[in-house]
Amino acid sequence: MAPTAASGTGAPRLPLGIGRLVAADLGALRLEAGGAPLPATLAYRHDGPGPDAPQVLVIHALTGSADAAGDWWAPLIGPGHVFDTDVVGVLCANLLGGVYGSTGPTTVDPATGRPFGRAFPAVSARDEARALWALADALGIERFVLVSGGSLGGMIALEWAVLFPDDVDAIVPIASTHALRAQGVAWNAIARNAITSDPDWQGGDYYGSGRSPASGMAVARMIGHITYLSSEALDMKFGRRLQFADDIRYTLTEPEFQVESYLRHQGEAFVKRFDANTYLCLSRALTYFDLAREHGGGRLADAVRPIKARTLLIAFSSDWLYPPSDSTELAAALRAAGKDVELHVIDAPYGHDCFLLEEGRQIPLIRKFLALDN
Repeated sequence: MAPTAASGTGAPRLPLGIGRLVAADLGALRLEAGGAPLPATLAYRHDGPGPDAPQVLVIHALTGSADAAGDWWAPLIGPGHVFDTDVVGVLCANLLGGVYGSTGPTTVDPATGRPFGRAFPAVSARDEARALWALADALGIERFVLVSGGSLGGMIALEWAVLFPDDVDAIVPIASTHALRAQGVAWNAIARNAITSDPDWQGGDYYGSGRSPASGMAVARMIGHITYLSSEALDMKFGRRLQFADDIRYTLTEPEFQVESYLRHQGEAFVKRFDANTYLCLSRALTYFDLAREHGGGRLADAVRPIKARTLLIAFSSDWLYPPSDSTELAAALRAAGKDVELHVIDAPYGHDCFLLEEGRQIPLIRKFLALDN
């Protein structure tokens, strides 16, 4: 595995098996968008044994962090779990452009002494895969038995399999797609427009902390939550229940329905933990991803031809943002190219959020696919 960072060659190896978040300086990375190389740091967590053991790469979704083992994918990672850290090493990194320790819009630009903010360069799924490759190289990891992720993470897993076919045995994209459909593109555009229409964003850089729930950042999160849930899930969770029993107060601004209050709460919480420009950066990377256009001249079967990894696709029946039909189309393209692929559609009512809520039903599929039950 050749280094892709300027400081990769001859640099001391970074620590493995630490079970906590640390930062890795990868030197200067060249991005697809061009411009000056970007001095890049990735925050990462590695659990389990080092390079002599099999290694797994886990990639987070739009607003995730490197703490897969301790947070958002904890049921899958650890001693005795499907990714048994007594047997395999598990690596997860905060994506380039992120807000949880990796170089991103909140990072100080060495050229100006101020945070990059809106000047942070555009980052693609290909850039993300290459940055993760540079991290793996710095860690001394030469290949992965599995690369997996949900949503945006699944897109980057696909990108990895195309770019580095000899460095991965299997991929498991979950609730993901080879290209977001027009409806998804539209919803993402509305969310970004909510941010860029905010007068505070137009007047300068802002990073969310302490912002009003009426800010564009909060509205973007509200929009996101609606797209992540199915109509059935919203009905089950809220229905038309009111905040004040059956007392309709007919206010113009205060949330009266429980679903309104829930969305406002989500917006408030998100504004305090995330960054508006980071959201714009990663949302763009997700929206522009198009495997067929970027690697196959518009033909998906040609785009996946370089892939050597066995592929397990997991989709969810109620996910209308990344519908099962996307995974079906991708599976058909892989089969047409003579690739080894499995597709499982899990019948569950929670929409796109199923990939974080239905771990228990994903685990046996992944375990069987990897033959980890033998």
